[in-house]
Amino acid sequence: MVLVRLIYASSVVGNFGKSDLEQIVARASENNGKLNVTGVLGFSQSFFLQCLEGSRSAVNGIYRKILNDKRHSDVEILGYEEISQRDFASWHMTYIGEIHINRHINLKYSDSSNFTPHKMSGLSAYRMLKELALELPR
Repeated sequence: MVLVRLIYASSVVGNFGKSDLEQIVARASENNGKLNVTGVLGFSQSFFLQCLEGSRSAVNGIYRKILNDKRHSDVEILGYEEISQRDFASWHMTYIGEIHINRHINLKYSDSSNFTPHKMSGLSAYRMLKELALELPR
């Protein structure tokens, strides 16, 4: 089996509250667990930034569903690569809320103090998510 990592950004459609996000993460965690997919989701009121790791077929299948999900628009792949190991293996899915995605972290990984993941490189998005995930409970 070939492991891959996919990182994408998308825009949030409609009003999205914490309970909506928790529901998405819970469902994704359950579904991803069945497929042995791991990952992390960065979220602000305007954007999603997500990393998925797993088999090529499983990650591609999940991404196809994301493309058809009406809660997203402007879905754009920032990075897709074969990997030798997972960096988010502790979670089938977890999220990083906007409280952690602050001015300092945005300036470290992008050209703006605002969270604008569509303007980030795949490598910068990956490194940002990896750094922020270090603060999450395992």
